[in-house]
Amino acid sequence: MNKKSKIYIAGATGLVGSAIVRNLKKKGYTNFVFSPHSKYDLTNQQIVKKFFENEKPEIVFLAAAKVGGIVANNTYRAEFIYENLQIQNNIIHQSYLNNVKKLVFLGSSCIYPKNSPQPMQEDYLLTSELEYTNEPYAIAKIAGIKMIESYNLQYGTNYLAVMPTNLYGFNDNFDLEKSHVLPALVRKMHLGKALKENNFSLIRNDLNKLPIEGITGEAEKDKILSILNIYGITNKYVKLWGTGKPRREFLHSDDLADACVHIAEKINFSNILSQNFQIINPDFPYTKKEVRNTHINIGTGKDISIKELAELIKNEVVNYSGNIIWDTSKPDGTFQKLLNVSKLHSLGWKDKIDFKKGIAEMYKLYCV
Repeated sequence: MNKKSKIYIAGATGLVGSAIVRNLKKKGYTNFVFSPHSKYDLTNQQIVKKFFENEKPEIVFLAAAKVGGIVANNTYRAEFIYENLQIQNNIIHQSYLNNVKKLVFLGSSCIYPKNSPQPMQEDYLLTSELEYTNEPYAIAKIAGIKMIESYNLQYGTNYLAVMPTNLYGFNDNFDLEKSHVLPALVRKMHLGKALKENNFSLIRNDLNKLPIEGITGEAEKDKILSILNIYGITNKYVKLWGTGKPRREFLHSDDLADACVHIAEKINFSNILSQNFQIINPDFPYTKKEVRNTHINIGTGKDISIKELAELIKNEVVNYSGNIIWDTSKPDGTFQKLLNVSKLHSLGWKDKIDFKKGIAEMYKLYCV
């Protein structure tokens, strides 16, 4: 990469894509191309084909995806597998056809088995069954990893797949139906605090910025209270799914962006091969061993229980004085999802952003 390389960030308005754009600009890159969702349907093969033929990007960050938390993953199973497969198939294949020099594909830590040993290292992929609620999404991302590997092996491309842990940060998704656990907890505590303090104008402002199932701040008070109650938010408590016992690892989106840019700038597929395999004959590097699991985990290597996370947000971020009730009739999901990040560290990158400070900054920006 050089500062004038033409860089395409797919999903540039999302949590990850926007962080990558900020990171690249901070480092002096200036030549960007985007595909706004309103104009480009990345699930449409012909639209993606024309986009690549017209723009001819040199570097691609594939951060576009349909994403969501446990509720969305389990509810919209068909959409999660179809849309993610279509997006990544189209972009990876057109990158190959249009001679893209480097591509970074972003997956997810949910690719690993439900009962994987902890911390999860790259070689644990496909060793046993997946967690049911996010199986369609995970299978799509696994397909992306294998597509990257296969194009590298057959066509000699220089593409890399990275598997981030759970993310949070600026521009996060706070939609209670579709968000991941951390922003959902922040918003629930925020609304719960407003209800407990009888600050209904704050609730109306919040719903005007981000309606819940179509209910805005202009709705009647009873309708607002009803929709909040459906999501477990009352004037006395906030109800959360599961037992709170599962443990999760979290990485700030700005840290992920920095890792992705580091990998794009300094790491090649050959570097991954040299780590994973002893190449006996450099003229025929792919015929000596089966090449598997060339993706890179990106995380902190540290985790926290959902209960501890909820208490941290309640007491030290939002300052919510109500109660937390755990709905144990709801699923917990995978008990632990901690990444082994030794490969990442060996490639010269470690996380930098303090977790508590990162959440506090995210909440501050949410309240603006």
